[in-house]
Amino acid sequence: METTDPIVIGRSDFGALIEALQARGYSVIGPTVRDQAIVYEEIQSDEDLPAGWIDEQEAGHYRLRRRDDGALFGYVVGPRSWKEFLHPPRVKLVSAERDAEGAVRFEAGDTDEPPRRAFLGVRSCELHAIAIQDRVFLGNGVTDSHYEKRRRNIFTVAVNCGTAGGTCFCVSMNTGPKVQRRTPYDIALTELLDGPGGHRFVLEAGSKVGAEVLADLPSRPALAEDLGQAETVVTATAGRMGRKLDTDQLPKLLLANLEHPRWDEVAERCLTCANCTMVCPTCFCTTVEDVTDVTGDHAERWRSWDSCFTMGFTWMHGGSARQSGRSRYRQWLTHKLATWHDQFGSSGCVGCGRCITWCPVGIDLTEEAAALRESKTDPVAP
Repeated sequence: METTDPIVIGRSDFGALIEALQARGYSVIGPTVRDQAIVYEEIQSDEDLPAGWIDEQEAGHYRLRRRDDGALFGYVVGPRSWKEFLHPPRVKLVSAERDAEGAVRFEAGDTDEPPRRAFLGVRSCELHAIAIQDRVFLGNGVTDSHYEKRRRNIFTVAVNCGTAGGTCFCVSMNTGPKVQRRTPYDIALTELLDGPGGHRFVLEAGSKVGAEVLADLPSRPALAEDLGQAETVVTATAGRMGRKLDTDQLPKLLLANLEHPRWDEVAERCLTCANCTMVCPTCFCTTVEDVTDVTGDHAERWRSWDSCFTMGFTWMHGGSARQSGRSRYRQWLTHKLATWHDQFGSSGCVGCGRCITWCPVGIDLTEEAAALRESKTDPVAP
């Protein structure tokens, strides 16, 4: 990674960062307010950013409210993640057309080259989520071409968190709130709102191209006071986590208690709606669907997001392998927090808290794991 000295830009100059990225041919994807939520969409200027908004989050609860300042990144995370730009919800794989003579012509889908994108406002937990999806789609000797072509031209502007949400537990997962060198980024920034310098941003480069972008911005060198205040911001955020997950021997704990009565208790509340997997930045399961028009002369095959919570996900000859909500919730939690380690070398959870916030009945995986730990039916070796 590039190790150029950090710089400081003022609030009035922040738009120059977006302009510098656009000048290099990037479509800038960043946070904006739409439908009473903060979502990631293409933005044109800093006027599109959610200035002065904070997201209030708890189990089954999400609300936007005004802050008492003009922070651009004073929110936590919304219902959508960067996953949808790298692993889209729907991808056309192939289409087939039958002509008047009965000959069938096949055409590959998803052949367009995606635009060069700059992700603006990526949190540390989300960088870890992208790294997990990289291992899923690009690692283990197998490359998903649909993911690879979207991933290759991404410029990442990461943000050190100055706000912790009610459902955040990134500290427990060692994924935040400060951006870490082991998760690559091009630029990392910390937003500072008070002090002698007023509203300003400390930026550091994490790559050669990141350093080139910083060189184009109206800036001054970061002083020791700026760097100290930036460190204070993330330290304070780390101390305000809304949730905590004890990860000590957690995979062993879960796999040793597959018949624990707690699975029945959570199943009584779980709607198996799949919200948790849809908002999760690391879940990657898909299904393949074939569709035709009414004439039967045109057919398409699509890959779409699926979930281990749907009845059809494990459908085989004779029916579904997991017919109960109990078995499907258990599969999700044990995969996410236990067997993911065996597959990909890490937990499948980054502590963003989305699954807790967007569960309609407020099921909290940190609470479920704690309940199993407190009343485990089988011993876990020390």
